[in-house]
Amino acid sequence: MQEILGLVRRCVEDYNMIEDGETIAVGVSGGKDSLLTLAALARLRQFYPKKFDLAAITIDPGIPGMDFSPVAKYCEELSVRYIRVPVPIYEVVFLERKEKNPCSLCAKLRRGALSTAMNEHGIKKIALGHHFDDAAETFLMNLLFEGRIGCFQPVTYLSRADVTQIRPLLYVKEKQAANAARRLALPIVHNPCPADGETRRQEVKELLAELENKYPDLRQKIFGAMQRSPLRGWERQELIK
Repeated sequence: MQEILGLVRRCVEDYNMIEDGETIAVGVSGGKDSLLTLAALARLRQFYPKKFDLAAITIDPGIPGMDFSPVAKYCEELSVRYIRVPVPIYEVVFLERKEKNPCSLCAKLRRGALSTAMNEHGIKKIALGHHFDDAAETFLMNLLFEGRIGCFQPVTYLSRADVTQIRPLLYVKEKQAANAARRLALPIVHNPCPADGETRRQEVKELLAELENKYPDLRQKIFGAMQRSPLRGWERQELIK
């Protein structure tokens, strides 16, 4: 956890993610990455010089078999306020509309529900669980499928929702996240989504793994290029100063 905390703190400081006195919500899906983000920020809260409060928000999509009670218990152990928002996403996407490409609509409904919940509770900042590998994969997805150079930003202000997104796990690699989640025995909620493992992101993940057999550290080079160029929003504070 010390290694994870060091990477999270460096990322938070590189992109000035936390302001003194604010409340940060963590979007907790029940997966390892969002739970690790919650665990890391809960630890960081104890000693970080900028004081901040923490909450956790789960958008419950209504998928049969998903039980978030272990997440609620974990939040109680961390002294973190837990907000669970039931939204009939599974029913709309899979049963009513029977989407052939469900991920886009699912993500849109989740984002809308998350923004609404944050505004209802007076929270203006949300921490998401995107990590190092997610960034490299997103960059390649945009290039392959949309013909553009881009990626989500470490800090993103959404003017319509009046919400700021931060991604404090960006310096943590997926293998590190998986190892930490296992060692911490995080209460991971299995996601039985019918589209799981059949997405474009999974295709790109497998492509990168194959390419790295021939070109080692390809993800590292992609990530480094985004910071060095840099992409819009990827300018680190030390370079801005």
